[in-house]
Amino acid sequence: MVEHVVIIGSGPSGWTAAIYASRASLNPLVFEGAITEENRQAGTLPLGQLALTTEVENYPGFPAGDLEVYLDSSIEKSRRQYMAPHMKEGVSGPELMELMKQQALNFGTRVITDDIVEVDFDVRPFKLTALSGEVTAAHTVIIATGASANYLGLESEHNFKNRGVSACAVCDGALPRFRDQPVIVIGGGDSAVEEADYLSKFATKVMLVHRRDELRASKIMAQRALDNPKIEVIWNSQCIEVLGNDETGVTGAKLQSTLDDTITEVAATGFFVAIGHTPNTPFLDGALDINEKGYVTWTESHRTSTSVPGVFAAGDVADDYYRQAVTAAGTGCSAALDAERYLAANGL
Repeated sequence: MVEHVVIIGSGPSGWTAAIYASRASLNPLVFEGAITEENRQAGTLPLGQLALTTEVENYPGFPAGDLEVYLDSSIEKSRRQYMAPHMKEGVSGPELMELMKQQALNFGTRVITDDIVEVDFDVRPFKLTALSGEVTAAHTVIIATGASANYLGLESEHNFKNRGVSACAVCDGALPRFRDQPVIVIGGGDSAVEEADYLSKFATKVMLVHRRDELRASKIMAQRALDNPKIEVIWNSQCIEVLGNDETGVTGAKLQSTLDDTITEVAATGFFVAIGHTPNTPFLDGALDINEKGYVTWTESHRTSTSVPGVFAAGDVADDYYRQAVTAAGTGCSAALDAERYLAANGL
C-alpha cells in the first residue's frame, strides 16, 4: 500500500496538516513520534514543544474561561484522564495539542506513535523507515518535526521549566508571573535583544546576561538594548544555577564572571533562554536542502515546497523567524493544500 500523504511530526503544523488532508479525503498517516527517554530528554515527545508549555494566551479562539466541560466531552477519555485540571486561563499547551489531535482523529487521521529515522526521497514512491524498522511508502510527505529550543543544560534550569524558565518571551512574557517583576534573559544575539525588548513592556527590569563584553547582535539591535532604560546588560557573565523553590518557582539566578570567577546572585521571577533553536532534521541526513542554520529550505515563495517535489515542510522545522503556534498551524494548512494539489497534478 502506498500512502497518499504521510505527515512526520505532531505539533500545531502536523495536526493542522492532518485536519486539512483528512477533510480532502487523502486519508493521511501521522507519525507522531516515539515515547522514549531519548525523546523526553530532547523535548521531542509526541504533541511537540507546545505540550511542554503551561498557559497559552495568544492562540486565537481560546480566551480565559472554563473549558472543563468542553475538554471532557471532546477528548478521548483514555487521554483526558491523564491531563491536569483546566486552569481557566485561556488554554494550556497540552490541552491545545490534545484538542488538535482529537480534531484530526475525528476526520479519520491515522496515527502511529513512532519516529521516522530514515528517508529515501530518491525513489518514487518515497520510502520512510521507522524506529521499529517498518517501512512506509508515500506519494507525498509533509515534514513537521519542529525545532527544539537550546538550553544551558543546567539541572536547576530543567527543574524550573514552565515555572519561570522559558525559551519564548512572546509566548510567555505577558503572563502574570513576569508582570511588574525583574526578569533575566540569557544571550547576546538578535534573538536575545528582541526577547529583552519585548519583556521590557511588562517587567520592571530586564537583565540581559552575556558571556562577552560586546553583544553579538546587529549594531542597530544592540543599540536598542543599550538605549532601553529598562534593560540592564550584565557583561562577561554566565549563569551557573537557576534559583527558586517549589512554592513560587524561579526566584533568581547565580551568575559567574567569565573574567575572574566572581559569583553573584540576582533576584528575578523569570529566566528566559535566548541562545537559539535546533531544527529537528537529523533524520533527513541530507535528503533535503537546508539553510545555514539547519532549517529545511522552502524553495518557492509563499509555498511549502522543498528541494524534492512532493515533499513539503511546515512549521518551525522550516521557520527560523516567527516560531509561533499560530504561524506553524498556518503553514500546516498550506502544506496539506500543496500536497493535495501536487497529487492532483500528477494523477496520484
